[in-house]
Amino acid sequence: MERIWLRHYPPGVPADIDPSRYPSLVAMFEESFRANGDRPALICMGKAVTYAEVDAASQAFGAWLQSRGLPRGSRIALMMPNVLQYPVAIIAVLRAGYTVVNVNPLYKPRELELQLSDSGAEAIVVLENFASVLQEALPKTAIKHVIVASMGDMLGATKGFIVNAIVRHVKKMVPAYDIPGAVHFNDVIAAGRAMTLMRPTIGPDDIAFLQYTGGTTGVPKGAMLLHRNLAANVVQVQAWQQPLLEMPPPVDRLFIVAALPLYHIFALTACFLWSVSTGGTCLLIPNPRDIPGLIKELSKYKVNCFPAVNTLYNALLHHPNFGKIDWSMLKCAVGGGMAVQKTVADAWFKATGKPIIEGYGLSETSPVLTCNRGDIPEWTGTIGFPFPSTEIVIRDDHGRTLPIGEQGEICARGPQVMAGYWRRPDETALAMTPDGFFHTGDIGVMDEMGRVRIVDRKKDMISVSGFKVFPNEVEDVAMSQGGLIECAVIGVPDEHSGETPKLYAVKKDSSLTSEQLHDFLKARLASYKVPRQIEFRTELPKTNVGKILRRALRDETRGAA
Repeated sequence: MERIWLRHYPPGVPADIDPSRYPSLVAMFEESFRANGDRPALICMGKAVTYAEVDAASQAFGAWLQSRGLPRGSRIALMMPNVLQYPVAIIAVLRAGYTVVNVNPLYKPRELELQLSDSGAEAIVVLENFASVLQEALPKTAIKHVIVASMGDMLGATKGFIVNAIVRHVKKMVPAYDIPGAVHFNDVIAAGRAMTLMRPTIGPDDIAFLQYTGGTTGVPKGAMLLHRNLAANVVQVQAWQQPLLEMPPPVDRLFIVAALPLYHIFALTACFLWSVSTGGTCLLIPNPRDIPGLIKELSKYKVNCFPAVNTLYNALLHHPNFGKIDWSMLKCAVGGGMAVQKTVADAWFKATGKPIIEGYGLSETSPVLTCNRGDIPEWTGTIGFPFPSTEIVIRDDHGRTLPIGEQGEICARGPQVMAGYWRRPDETALAMTPDGFFHTGDIGVMDEMGRVRIVDRKKDMISVSGFKVFPNEVEDVAMSQGGLIECAVIGVPDEHSGETPKLYAVKKDSSLTSEQLHDFLKARLASYKVPRQIEFRTELPKTNVGKILRRALRDETRGAA
């Protein structure tokens, strides 16, 4: 197929990358350890850890895991926020020849049990704040080894003691738990230092991560991300961003903020893996919802790259202390995970002088498929161009490729696309086409330059008397009114049209009325797109990443019916 987008690539970005640049993620880690030993790899809560220290700690942890007799390929679950122990554990698991199962630490026992059971995980590393949830889920899982971490681990003896005392006894953030046989993270590291890490041969086709996602069907399942999938995506990110880093003032060593949780694929690749591959420093933020705390941390450093979601950018911009952050060395603010809204992008550019560079991807694609150029002067309203070595086509419901300008499902093929879903061959067959393209479940359109614009998720589309209404469009128009902090649109049952849009919103202007907002929308949208119901709230349901949960609003609506 003709890749029309190549003509519009930034200077210096290749059409294709070498997917074998790193034989595995382990090879990538160890190359960086050798080259960057004394440089800071991670910073969390004021504590910096060097590459040499991460190397030693991950070897010790990996050796301890091997000493438990776990066979090669065993799944090891990690259930933590962004603390120093998390990346150390990721590297340890992979170096020991095992597979990482990332777990949302905010899961309830039922959700946790389902993921642990489905993955067949035999060991888990959990922050003590969430150990009581694990205790409830354990009986019906295959977990044999539990390692409990504390917030103060790796912060040093004195600071660690103080942090743990505050977390446990002042803030009372650690519910009581009782897990017989559980061992402490620091004890594991100490024991492992007396052991030798056996170095299994890890190849490109070994499974690195089981990344759980609802996918296009809503059924949680593990995307099998091979070492070569993630390694290729890291090389793609390097190739795409390198010209930007070389623009004045040039950046020798990246300083990347991981405000989004590492269990989310966007942060895992765009923050942690990219940072390590370049010998950069990754600032870990344990709680990005604490906006004052986040601003306080960001104010200490000159950040080069800040990946975030629309809601986080929006929250920062609305905080009175936002101006205290020095963005003079910011090279890229990358938006992903959800659509970036024009009002937020414009406000960010006005405040920092840098655009939000919107990209796109999924858990199944490691995740990045497309991205805007780093040298754009303003927000484009698109998700940009397909990455090097990536093909994007727009197809109809019958699998036919549509011409430029027509809406259809975005389908993708490239070295970053998963091998399939864990133990779900039927789901894999539904997700993949015979010619190797992955069904994203997103509706989009490609322009004459090869840039892609997302219209919406297939499952979020609202059908009003047969007319398609895409929530993103209505939300963007509502936000342009200027009186809202955020909003979400869902379809609700209607006896006349089958469905009708309903708008949930959080006010910025307390005087704004539903009638005023309705009139604003009515003047700018076709009548069938205008929400018949508008409900103001103090907050909207979100994921831990900050993505608004339309699904939760739909479930709430059905429950009230």
